[in-house]
Parts: sequence; C-alpha cells; structure tokens
Amino acid sequence: MSVYPFAARTIKGGETSLEAFEGKVLLIVNTASKCGLTPQYEGLQQLYDTYKDRGLEILGFPCNQFAEQEPGSNEEVERFCSVNYGVTFPMFEKVDVKGEHAHPLFVYLSGGDGEKIPWNFTKFLIDRQGNPVRRFEPKTAPEALKPDIEALL
Repeated sequence: MSVYPFAARTIKGGETSLEAFEGKVLLIVNTASKCGLTPQYEGLQQLYDTYKDRGLEILGFPCNQFAEQEPGSNEEVERFCSVNYGVTFPMFEKVDVKGEHAHPLFVYLSGGDGEKIPWNFTKFLIDRQGNPVRRFEPKTAPEALKPDIEALL
C-alpha cells in the first residue's frame, strides 16, 4: 500500500487526495507553531525551495497533541507560517497524529503505533511510488535529510 489512497483537508478547507502528489518525493511532517522545534519551518522551506523543481513536495500537518503547542485556528497557523517563515509548501488542517482520532494517514505512516510519533516535527520520507522509506526523529534538522532526499530524486 502507498500513501496515495489517503486524503486530507488543506489548511484552507479543501479536500485533497494524496494522489495529486503521485510521482513526487514527499516529506510529510507533523508541525507546531509554539514548539522549541518550530524554527525547523525555515529549514523545511529551504529544502522545498531547493528541491521542488526536481519533484519534492513537503506536506505540513499541524498538530496540537504535544503539549498543546499548536493552539491556534487553521487560519492563525497559516498566517504564522507565512509571516514568520515564508512557508509556501502545502499545509493541511490540524490533525491528530496518534490516538483514537488519529488521521488515517498517520496511522498508516506509524504502522498503527502512534507512539512512533513522539513529538512535533516527526518527518516521513516517501518515494515517488508513494511508499514510506524513512522516518526521522523530531530533532533531526531538515538539512540532514538532503542525502536521503537526493537519493530519491
């Protein structure tokens, strides 16, 4: 199975199938605006700017499950990311990434074990066929992902 059967609502409220990203390398990240790791938005945007023309898409999924570090509305999250970090990669509505209300995409990515998502900014690298190939810990800086991304591009 791949990530393509899943769908999610964009931060503006529209439903998007992940099939729209078929053939791209994806980096799926659960994010938060009030976290010590929030400056990773800058590194994620730099990765996006560097590799988007070669087929990388970064998909940001805000999540308020970890110490309530994403308390704002979707509109506030979008504004924060744009104003403070110049985020232009696709952002989605706030989701749960573990527990009984976890978004099905994150249930799949975590192998059904939400504990594999220990905090904000857990990153999942997906190949061009939609298959998860690697998971990165929250503290792994976006720049450290370059060799893995380049190998898939």
